Amino acid sequence: MTATTASADSAARTRALLEASALPRPHRADGATVGVVFAVVLMIVPARLVYRGLSFAITPAESIGLFALLWWLCAHFTSTLGAAKGRTLVRSAVFVHAASLLATYAYATAGPLPRDEVELADHMLVTAFAMIGVVLLVVDGVRGRDRLDLVLKTVAVMGAVLGVIGAVQFLLKFDPTKYMVLPGLRYTQEELFILERNGLSRVAATTGHPIEFAVMCAMILPIALHFAFQARERGAPALRWWVCAGLIGAGMVFSVSRSAFVGLAGAAVVLLAGWPRMRRLLAAGAVLVFLGAVKLVVPGVLGAIIALFTNISNDSSLRWRTMDYAAATTEIGRHPWLGRGLGTWYAPKYLVFDNQYILTTVETGIIGVLAFAGLFAAGIWSALRARRLLADPASRDLGLTLAACLVVPLIGAATFDLRAYAVITGLSFLLVGAAGALLREARAARAASPGGPAARAGEGGLSRAAAPAPPSTTPPPGPAR
Repeated sequence: MTATTASADSAARTRALLEASALPRPHRADGATVGVVFAVVLMIVPARLVYRGLSFAITPAESIGLFALLWWLCAHFTSTLGAAKGRTLVRSAVFVHAASLLATYAYATAGPLPRDEVELADHMLVTAFAMIGVVLLVVDGVRGRDRLDLVLKTVAVMGAVLGVIGAVQFLLKFDPTKYMVLPGLRYTQEELFILERNGLSRVAATTGHPIEFAVMCAMILPIALHFAFQARERGAPALRWWVCAGLIGAGMVFSVSRSAFVGLAGAAVVLLAGWPRMRRLLAAGAVLVFLGAVKLVVPGVLGAIIALFTNISNDSSLRWRTMDYAAATTEIGRHPWLGRGLGTWYAPKYLVFDNQYILTTVETGIIGVLAFAGLFAAGIWSALRARRLLADPASRDLGLTLAACLVVPLIGAATFDLRAYAVITGLSFLLVGAAGALLREARAARAASPGGPAARAGEGGLSRAAAPAPPSTTPPPGPAR
């Protein structure tokens, strides 16, 4: 009997040691997994690559967005896919945006439209719902801070990879995207990802245009800085995140775009308003070191960027942006509420509006542009609301960071036609969903906290549902006769 007991104890100890030394089990696939795959494909596959053999152009990232929409629909018919349920502001804003697009599509196709514009309206509606699927996937499918951090860390790392590609394009005048064509894909345009401006190269990395690349870098930079500061404050290795931030900043500089710096200035206002004094000083020092490095490596870039602002009165691109206001006013007057149709105003058939708000008003009307801007406003409000509800400093800083990130496309949409570019659109919608997911987690944490609603319901040792019934005032029945 004693030997048997000793043998069982020995086996139990061996089992415990093996379990302790085993590698951690991988997390089951969930919404965060799909979000990571979407971020990698969106940013690493060149933006002009689409599937071969389809009747309309669709990118690999957009196909993942359509899968995300299907996943979200299935998740809300079951309870086994791990999706969160319940209304949030971001979800409501997404539904309003989707309803406005459907209303515009119905209005536009009910009247006479040229065949080419009908086909473009069909295509744009499909791609728009792919991006809606991304928002819904993240806001309902990414559960927990560690899973949300995984998605955002992937975005930061991919931004650094694009920074490396942009640096190779700028410094070596070599475009590696020519060799990044995957089987089954084709280029929609054969133009290079390197342009020229005032004698300097403007690079786009894998995105569709240098402006898109620049604004995308300005969006991602606060995320890399968030993880760098958090690692430093925890005493964890932070060099990798500082390197990521430096590469993302270099990509923004090498794109030589005014829109990125305007958007980054808006993000900086949000960050500086919420950062502690020591972090502001550290950030200022990091900026000076970065600018000094750029001055040494590429002396003419900073001067060209400064000239974009000092010579703004003589900038032909700015004059081109303002000369089409009369045509926009006329077209908006014809279809003021629902617009002429999503995707139906396109170059070279019509004038190009280098302003997404004007273009959205022309295509989807006043209702559509309010729904579009409201989506970003809902994301910013959700991030700031989460910051207010959360007690953990790292989570509070993430809320501030996401709000700053979403200010960039909100400003950038006024300087170029943002929705015409797939990478910046996909990233913007992904971050809107991240803000909604953070607010959902903040509310769940607050409800479960000692002073939250769940705790208050259980004060006195019993919840309201489990509380004893009050004593009855009805007299007991008399003896049976």
